[in-house]
Amino acid sequence: MTSLVGSPKRYSVPWKQCSQCKETAAAVFKSPREFCRHLRDFHCSKEGGSYVCRYGMNAVCPSLPIEGVSDKDYEDHVARDHVYGASGVSKTPPKQQYEVSPPSPPAGLDAAPSVVQDQHKWTIFNSAVNLPAVLNDPRLVKRESDFFTKTWGVDFYDITEIIPSHLLPDIQRHHFDKYLNRTTLRFKKHTRNVEIVNNPAPSSHTYIGKLVKQAEKNRDEIQQVPKLFLLPNFNLENPDTFSAVFPWTQVEESRGVPNTAKQSSKLLQEKLSHYLDIVEVQIAKQISMKSEAFFHAMTSHDELQDRMLYTCRAIKQLRDKIHVMDEMLARGSLKILNLSQSRANLVSLHNKLKLMATVHQTQPTIQLLLSTSEYVGALDLISTTQEVLGLELAGIHSFRHLGSQLAELEKLIDRMLQEDFCRYVSSELNRPVTDTVSLTEEEHLVSMVFGMLRQHKFTFLDVYREEAFTAIKAAVKQTVVEAVSLADDVDTEGSVTSLADQMRLLNYSKWTKLLCTIFSNLMVILNRAQAFHGVVKDVVGIAAGKTKAVTPLSSPMSQNGPQLEEAKHLHVSVSEDVDVMISEVDHAKLAGSLKEMICSICDHAHDRCVKVIVARAKDGFLEKLSSTEFVGLSKEVERFVSECHVVCGRYSTSLRGSLQSQANRYVNRFHEERRNKLSLILDNERWKQADVPAEFQNLVDHIIKTGRLELPEKKSEKEKRTLEYLSVDGERYAVVGTVLLLLKMLIEYCDCVNNIPTAAADLLTRLVDLLKIFNSRTCQLVLGAGALQLVGLKTISTKNLALASRCLQLVVRYMPIIKQHFELKLPPERHNMIKHLEQITKDYNDHIGEILNKLVTIMEGMEEAQLSKWEVKAPVPSACFRNICKQMGKLHEAIVDILPREQMRELFGRIHSSFLIFVRLQLVRHDVTNDGGPQHGLVTSDFVFYAGSFKALRGLEDLVQDMTGVWDKT
Repeated sequence: MTSLVGSPKRYSVPWKQCSQCKETAAAVFKSPREFCRHLRDFHCSKEGGSYVCRYGMNAVCPSLPIEGVSDKDYEDHVARDHVYGASGVSKTPPKQQYEVSPPSPPAGLDAAPSVVQDQHKWTIFNSAVNLPAVLNDPRLVKRESDFFTKTWGVDFYDITEIIPSHLLPDIQRHHFDKYLNRTTLRFKKHTRNVEIVNNPAPSSHTYIGKLVKQAEKNRDEIQQVPKLFLLPNFNLENPDTFSAVFPWTQVEESRGVPNTAKQSSKLLQEKLSHYLDIVEVQIAKQISMKSEAFFHAMTSHDELQDRMLYTCRAIKQLRDKIHVMDEMLARGSLKILNLSQSRANLVSLHNKLKLMATVHQTQPTIQLLLSTSEYVGALDLISTTQEVLGLELAGIHSFRHLGSQLAELEKLIDRMLQEDFCRYVSSELNRPVTDTVSLTEEEHLVSMVFGMLRQHKFTFLDVYREEAFTAIKAAVKQTVVEAVSLADDVDTEGSVTSLADQMRLLNYSKWTKLLCTIFSNLMVILNRAQAFHGVVKDVVGIAAGKTKAVTPLSSPMSQNGPQLEEAKHLHVSVSEDVDVMISEVDHAKLAGSLKEMICSICDHAHDRCVKVIVARAKDGFLEKLSSTEFVGLSKEVERFVSECHVVCGRYSTSLRGSLQSQANRYVNRFHEERRNKLSLILDNERWKQADVPAEFQNLVDHIIKTGRLELPEKKSEKEKRTLEYLSVDGERYAVVGTVLLLLKMLIEYCDCVNNIPTAAADLLTRLVDLLKIFNSRTCQLVLGAGALQLVGLKTISTKNLALASRCLQLVVRYMPIIKQHFELKLPPERHNMIKHLEQITKDYNDHIGEILNKLVTIMEGMEEAQLSKWEVKAPVPSACFRNICKQMGKLHEAIVDILPREQMRELFGRIHSSFLIFVRLQLVRHDVTNDGGPQHGLVTSDFVFYAGSFKALRGLEDLVQDMTGVWDKT
């Protein structure tokens, strides 16, 4: 057996020895790798690409399928089942293993350590932290911690002292004084006994030995008694227990043998008696040991009996006194309280019966209220009755169906409210337009609206909106039918069957009258809608508690007779703010819906008017209107839009948009007419000074007087006269006929802006285009000499140039007024369009400057040509200077009455400066100096003649004083 004890150690590790090759020397291995290589070489077969394990009894592996696995699966199988397991070997170890207990697996394997053998040996199961996981712990923020923290984790940090909670009391030593005082004596006694037991004195050894022996003896005696008798559930009534105590089977078996049965019974009796004696002896010993405590308890028991007797007597006396007090003092008062409670119960019953009688009259009262259209009172009565049924009369059998009947009646009232409201709205909106009353039966409307608000039915606004749409459509159609039927020049029975086609046959005056009638009729409907809006808004405010009614609404409780007044006092909880029917959210929602309703009605009225205007404008009728007619139409539309704005507080865009579209077409035609007219008169303009009719002078005077660009009132024919010049604020303008017509066109554009403000931006664009046309065409005809081919002029004279310049100056003079006029009419976001007028003004000024430069260039060419022929010799003055002065006089004569004096002086000053430059060049060429010689005298005589020629030119007398400056640079 000694050798067998050590032999199983070779089987503790499966890879140490091959179970199939025990006899060979290669059956023992040093490592699992050698064992795996051995299994692959000697206990494995390869079939195709699969491996079949043959390690087992009869060359069959019990854990790997016979069909084979892949190389990797084979390696996993060997490691799992043969290296660290035992599936490949025989499940039954050698015989020796039955003789000894199998050894425990090594600590490095999966088996848990033995509690008995390895309790003091450290294994991997004692490891609390995975070292690689700790070293790579991502939760560790500080990498500069010490060795223990990096190796074993954050548990090695210093533990800070936990601050005690302020919620726990501060426990001091004095809190334990009472306990210590109570247990000190016991503890000292216990300590002394322990010392005696642990370190017994020589004198106490004998006593303790006796005690120990006596305890062991008592224990042996007690152990003789079967445990059955000491069980807490011992009961002889249990058959099993009885059979165990009295084994009658032995008695029955011994009946056949004489005297045996009697002897067995006697032995059983003696055994039980022996058990009883042992127990009695032990009880007696315990009593003798506790005799002092027993007698003390008996003494205390007698004293306790005496005290209980005293207590019972005292209790009897107390009860007698209480009985007397109950008879004399309590029973009478309790009887009074009982009677009072009975009376209160009877009163409550009486009130309950009265309340039942009141509730019984609910349905007739509701019918009475509905007959007078008191919807709110009926609904409040239903609500109050339902509340009473639920609180005060709950469980009354006779009223079991009343709740459902009231609910059905409430639904019926809802339908009645909807139908009654629809009838009222239809009759109200479809009243004749001649009826000037804005709202009829206002009390009835208020009652219906209160009822619907009481039921939180807010769809009545949608109903009114749809009815208003229908009424507006019917009113427009009826107005058109009446207008067409009254017209004499409309064939209503011919081939024209459509009402819109018949309306298009009306002339402007009749159609305008029809449109005004439509506007008037629609305003009647809109005023009725506004009155409805005002009433409903007030009702909604009162229902929400936001508005105080002028006369307080009568409560349904006070209207429904004295019975309901009684019900009011029968614990029926009625809120103080009973008049508040809707919440803050509903009030805000209804206010928004009311505003949207009146705005949508106005928008629909505008849409119907748009259809009338669009139907009439199909054949270009509105585009053919005169400015006066279109302005009249615009004013009517604006008046209607303003009245609608008063009704709903918001400007509708559809009618204005339609009018804007028509206005754009009108403006387009308006501009095309004037553009074509301007182009035509410019093509026929001969650029000669024209007489100014009195009409244009009056127009200019009116602009100066009023400061506005507008046409004056026409005067009588006897004042018609013509003027040579156009006088503008004391300044004379010699003009051609085209610029007068252009000026009138500018005023017409400004007047059109006054009448159609919405088209201001479009009109400004067209006006800029018109001004550009005049500027560019003037440049082409005058500076570009285009008038030579168009009107057959022989040449473009200086007078033509001066007239063109003066006409441009006249237009520039009115540019600030035009700019200011359009600034007032344009919306703020379109004010940037004014820059186009500023650019036009710059273009006109540049054009004026070009004309003046042209005049200077003409005179410079003449001077240069004449001075190139100048010879310093007699006679004096020379022919060259005489020709120059002559041309100067002709230029002065041509433009003196056209250009103003300042421009004349500027023009001739520039010509004189150029003349001095040319003279200096000629003096240098002829080598004439200021030396007082003969040539100097001849030149001085020509200069005196030249300076004297300016004395005869009006406005230029002091332009040239002397010519001494010409010698400064020669």
